[in-house]
Amino acid sequence: MVRIRFLGHAAFEIEGGGKKILIDPFLTGNPTAAAKPEEFEKVDLILVTHAHGDHIGDSVKIAQRTGAKIVAMYDIANYLVEGNAGITTIGMNYGPTEVDGVKLVQVPAWHSSSDGKYSIGNACGYIIEFEGIKIYHAGDTYVFKDMELFAELYGIDVALLPIGGHFTMGPKEAAKAVEFLRPKYVIPMHYGTFPPIAKTPEEFKELVGDKAQVIILKPGEVFEL
Repeated sequence: MVRIRFLGHAAFEIEGGGKKILIDPFLTGNPTAAAKPEEFEKVDLILVTHAHGDHIGDSVKIAQRTGAKIVAMYDIANYLVEGNAGITTIGMNYGPTEVDGVKLVQVPAWHSSSDGKYSIGNACGYIIEFEGIKIYHAGDTYVFKDMELFAELYGIDVALLPIGGHFTMGPKEAAKAVEFLRPKYVIPMHYGTFPPIAKTPEEFKELVGDKAQVIILKPGEVFEL
């Protein structure tokens, strides 16, 4: 069984095969956060999609306390190590790997990546395989045709897609991404946290129609498969 818990914004906790992964754990300062950083005692990997503060979030704090390895774009991994003691990072640059028994593919995303002042690395998404189930976290991105290639190469079971607009895809573009990715299930994210991204998941669900099963999770809720 694979367990996906939505933590608010673009943050998720994914468990399966005896492993626990956090993705973009922006909890401190997140008005929709369903957990606090200190609540996590055992974490194996933390995946970071890009360098913006609402995605790196509490990655370092959690890694320092739990010993979790932080996986990120190579430049972001180096940036985090240089500024923070007591963490282990694994730098990637678009491609497949396996970390401690977890199969990962780091894939492109169309978005900026910076600390608010200087560019750091490139934005990305991840395809994670747990017990034969493929989960795609798109990160912050616009829709793009390469998503068809992700479906062809890997076969996506669950897609976690931003729908908030302004900084990422809106509902219309995310619905087109569903056509490209052909997932069985799709979970909307990155909406409703702040006024510029105040979209509704119901609008997205209506646009998706019967192309996939839309799972709308409130922060803290869990989807199991």
